[in-house]
Amino acid sequence: MAPKPKPPSSSRAWDALTPPLSQWALDAVASLGFTRMTPVQASAIPLFMAHKDVVVEAVTGSGKTLSFLIPVVEKLLRLEEPLKKHHIGAIIISPTRELASQIYQVLLSLLEFHPPSAAAINPSEGDAPRSKSSSSVLKVVPQLLLGGSTSPAEDLSTFLKRSPNVLVSTPGRLLELLSSPHVHCPQSSFEMLVLDEADRLLDLGFKDDLQNILRHLPKQRRTGLFSASISEAVDQIVRVGLRNPVKVAVKVKGGSGVEDKRTPASLQMTYLTAPPAHKFSILKQILTTVQPTPQKTIFFVSTCSSVDYLSMMLPLILGDEFLLVPLHGKHPANVRQKNFTRFTTATTPSILLTTDVASRGLDIPSVDLVVQIDPPSDPKTFIHRCGRAGRAGRRGLSIVLLHPGREEDYVSFLEVRKTPVAPYNLSSPPSDADAVAATEAVRKLIRQDRAHHDKGQKAFVSWLRSYSKHQASSIFRVADLDWEALGKAWGLLKLPKMPELRNFTGDRTLGVSLDWDNYTYKDKQREKRRKEMMEEYAQVGDQQKDQRKRRAAENTAWSQNQEARDKKFRRKESKKSRKETERWERLPEEEKRKARETERMIEEIRAKNEQQRLAKRAAKADASEEAGSGDEFAGFD
Repeated sequence: MAPKPKPPSSSRAWDALTPPLSQWALDAVASLGFTRMTPVQASAIPLFMAHKDVVVEAVTGSGKTLSFLIPVVEKLLRLEEPLKKHHIGAIIISPTRELASQIYQVLLSLLEFHPPSAAAINPSEGDAPRSKSSSSVLKVVPQLLLGGSTSPAEDLSTFLKRSPNVLVSTPGRLLELLSSPHVHCPQSSFEMLVLDEADRLLDLGFKDDLQNILRHLPKQRRTGLFSASISEAVDQIVRVGLRNPVKVAVKVKGGSGVEDKRTPASLQMTYLTAPPAHKFSILKQILTTVQPTPQKTIFFVSTCSSVDYLSMMLPLILGDEFLLVPLHGKHPANVRQKNFTRFTTATTPSILLTTDVASRGLDIPSVDLVVQIDPPSDPKTFIHRCGRAGRAGRRGLSIVLLHPGREEDYVSFLEVRKTPVAPYNLSSPPSDADAVAATEAVRKLIRQDRAHHDKGQKAFVSWLRSYSKHQASSIFRVADLDWEALGKAWGLLKLPKMPELRNFTGDRTLGVSLDWDNYTYKDKQREKRRKEMMEEYAQVGDQQKDQRKRRAAENTAWSQNQEARDKKFRRKESKKSRKETERWERLPEEEKRKARETERMIEEIRAKNEQQRLAKRAAKADASEEAGSGDEFAGFD
């Protein structure tokens, strides 16, 4: 096939870069669908390749990943000689496992077009051992390091076997590897450090790890910071060792052409007000009225417990048309990866129900719609959540749900932060009857197993805690919440006991009549434990009643004082028993089994000790009888 003619060069043509890219790199970016450089790529790549430290602030979905991967690869392939064995040439740090995996996959896609690197990454089974001449060929061999998916020992073993020269990692696992004496980052070989989503990496949660990582790296290096909101971290840049960095800020013009936005122009950002009672039933109307029907949707909520509960609850409201996939940071690493892959590879309309663990940097293919069920506690996160849609020029829609009233001030708050949102016009808003039907559908499921009720109570409390800690606390006020409407929207059977409800005078039962003593767990062990706790409570109550009656008969005045002490003691014991019950219910089944086994062993030991004690007492008594069987005492002379 004859080669296609080159398009005319322009300031954003790949072949117009200085220094020029290698031919294999031009073929790679063309295969990835980048016919021209994006503005951030055109600005950042020449600087980073020209030995400059860079701080890149660009809207989400603007092509930042290639802005640092291409310079990293080109730099390592233009060295005078290959790096020594077990020497690192570049490190790319990401705040999350999912983002690190994504960067690694893009890097592999690039290196497929460089034959020596591709051969080193995927050697054929029948290949002969590499000769000395093959080891002198310049190539890039990456390694992905993710905490939780493999052990540090396995990562080190892979490193020693493959001798990679580029590491893509999360901070914690990278620090563990760099602490090994077998891993080398000397001045003579280390070239580039990249911090992706740099503002989050510089947050308190990562600062200590990052500072320890920098102690293992040479000061003479090229460093790049990339993020959609790097300005919040500029005051900390000195701490990561940048020397006179060049700042690249690529933003999008607003509708007036004057004010700049911090999100792509292809992304439509909107808000929708919905009464508390319609908090979840309105999601069905959104999904069915957006045209065309979104194939990939992300629902953002504030807490992990909300994800766990809503992943059970929402399918009852949304129906079978959409695949709902949960994802949050407390999932084990293998579960997170499995669910993330399940969502990205789904061929039917699917929804990712997640927390902010998926809000940063992830380039999930073809996300059409983002719905923020809970506005983020940190307003910076709003931009990153919205940016999961409308990436690389693709049209996308973002909707944030707000309660009518004070929460609508959030719109003005976002405008001040140069993130304007327009009202979303829902063609057929849900009726009160729809909301009631959704609540009853959820309650029907919850009545089947007390474990569902516990999960709902935990989710509601965790959501409230998150709501109360919102940075825009003057807008999101707990005192303004409609408790009964929200409780019904969540499908609860009653409102949980919380300090925030101390002065609540409404219906805590939410209109539900239920025999709580006979409301059981499907899990037989949990139900057995619940009944045991009920019996313990009843015994404690009977004992306390007997004590109060006896004391009342002895001294009325004293009893009146003691009654207050008994009441205090009863509350203390009840609280202690409740905490013990909750602790027991949170334990995994394996831990419960071990606890029961330990308890059984202790009882056996106690019984054995009691038998030995009784045997010793009997032996002692026998010995006394023998000692006293001599001459009988006849009295004194």
